[in-house]
Amino acid sequence: MERREMKAQGAPQCCCGCGGGVHKCDVAIIGGGVHGCSTAYHLAKKGYKVALFERDYISSGGSGRSAAGIRHQFGTEVNIRLAQYNMRVFKTLEKDLNYPVSLEYDPAGYLWIAYSESQLAQLEKNVALQNELGTTGSKILTPAQIKEVAPYLNVEGVLGASWNQEDGHINPHTLCFAYADSAKALGAEIHKRTPVTGIIMKGGRAAGVHTTKGDCEADAVVCCAGPWSVEVGKWIGLEIPITPERHQILITEAVERMKHPMTLCLDDGSYWKQCPNGTFMLGWGNPEEKKDTAYTSSWDFLDEVTTRVLAKMPILGGIRLVRQWTGPYDNTPDFQAIVGATPVPGFFLNCGWSGHGLQFGPSVGRVLSELVAGETPFIDVSMFRYSRFEEGELFFEPACI
Repeated sequence: MERREMKAQGAPQCCCGCGGGVHKCDVAIIGGGVHGCSTAYHLAKKGYKVALFERDYISSGGSGRSAAGIRHQFGTEVNIRLAQYNMRVFKTLEKDLNYPVSLEYDPAGYLWIAYSESQLAQLEKNVALQNELGTTGSKILTPAQIKEVAPYLNVEGVLGASWNQEDGHINPHTLCFAYADSAKALGAEIHKRTPVTGIIMKGGRAAGVHTTKGDCEADAVVCCAGPWSVEVGKWIGLEIPITPERHQILITEAVERMKHPMTLCLDDGSYWKQCPNGTFMLGWGNPEEKKDTAYTSSWDFLDEVTTRVLAKMPILGGIRLVRQWTGPYDNTPDFQAIVGATPVPGFFLNCGWSGHGLQFGPSVGRVLSELVAGETPFIDVSMFRYSRFEEGELFFEPACI
């Protein structure tokens, strides 16, 4: 896509509220989570005139409500290669973006715990592929070795685990803010509290967005709206196969830092970690969770997650709970993302991350900028194409909770 000259162009009803003419840009982005903000940054870095539209505030959706885990440990080649890039970027991103606030990258490690032979066999397969592709820090631990990296963990019934010390935590809000602010510094427009209400179509092509504050014409539109992408797709006749799913997390009071990594248990889907400020974050992948985007938390979750985690981490008994919140997953039939062009010319998708999307902000934001620019992506993501569902080529990731 050719870049438009960066100059003001006049007409009525500008979406920026300045009272000027029709607003125009090269690329309009829907969604102010990490993928929208990273895509905006990478496009602006290439010299494109970008306008990002967020209906609420930056990181208000799934990104800001995530468990904020980052890891090398995936089980498919494309996700491992993307993860390798992400993890390299996270180590220096604060400096690279010249961002004045800490992103809180904390390599406290990441444990995937197996309680059955089949679970352990899958972890061994995942680690073998990670090692083959150059992730040397991933390894399989015995129960005795698990106690060395997580001394307070109850290993009763545990057969083994996969482990990588470089994996860990990043602050999801500052990650989004850093990309948004850096995009803005490069000339991108960040429109908060500006809901998109429709897609402008011209000659069968996506040509901008309608918003509550006016229209913005564009040569391309990128949808990074998570589970809300389904509604966006319907505006232009696309059936995007995403099912929203409510997920809940709670946080404890801060306590003294102890040696404990992010831990995910494959027997019951519980997970927890200690954040850099000393608080513990607890979660559980309830298979019966409601399929919606509501932000309502439940007492049942509080009871279930604390019971499950305390059985595995008894040292947490007596620590007070501070707050609880809900965030939506955007699940696809194969729990993999939808990335790239669509049957509607000029309309691109970056959604469907099914609960592991925050950490892919760096890599896939770059990939989207390359796809929009008509370039060959630095990592092949063709398996994430929109058409795979109709083609019957689902692509499952074995390392997801």
